[in-house]
Amino acid sequence: MKNFGDTDLKRLHRQWRRRTEGAVALLLDSVQTPFNVGAIVRLAAAERVEHLYLAGATPSPTEAKAAKTALGSQRFVTWTAHDDVADAMAAARSAGYFLLGLELADTAVPLHEVALPADVCVAVGHEDKGLSPLVLQQADALAFIPQLGRVASLNVAHAAAIAVYEVRRREWTSTRA
Repeated sequence: MKNFGDTDLKRLHRQWRRRTEGAVALLLDSVQTPFNVGAIVRLAAAERVEHLYLAGATPSPTEAKAAKTALGSQRFVTWTAHDDVADAMAAARSAGYFLLGLELADTAVPLHEVALPADVCVAVGHEDKGLSPLVLQQADALAFIPQLGRVASLNVAHAAAIAVYEVRRREWTSTRA
């Protein structure tokens, strides 16, 4: 078995970029831990998330702890900071995104069962409190990640990664790809 070199990796990633037309964004609804923000920024750079909408108490990707976790990947991601989540949702909708809230809520359906358009903004919430009531009320859809173990929830950065991957995977496996 051969390991991938830099040229091989570039070729492999280019192949997947060509198969990807939909736009993905993330809305961080008071994700307060800088390390989680940094991990989400790194995810965004790796999976070509077009934009981050930072709402409420979410620290900037340039904050020292967030930047340390992002490992320089923040230079590949665009973001805007919004004082409140209503402004962030309005900005995402104005950009043409379908707003998908990721939350363990009674009205949420399993992530793999949600019908999604090409352009999706995944909203993730506070590490303990989850999404704000406004996002829960006004999201176009709510989804949860089914879990089989004894732990009831995931770290917000991990949940965001699973959701972004699922959105991309659907596009790659659809008849459009």
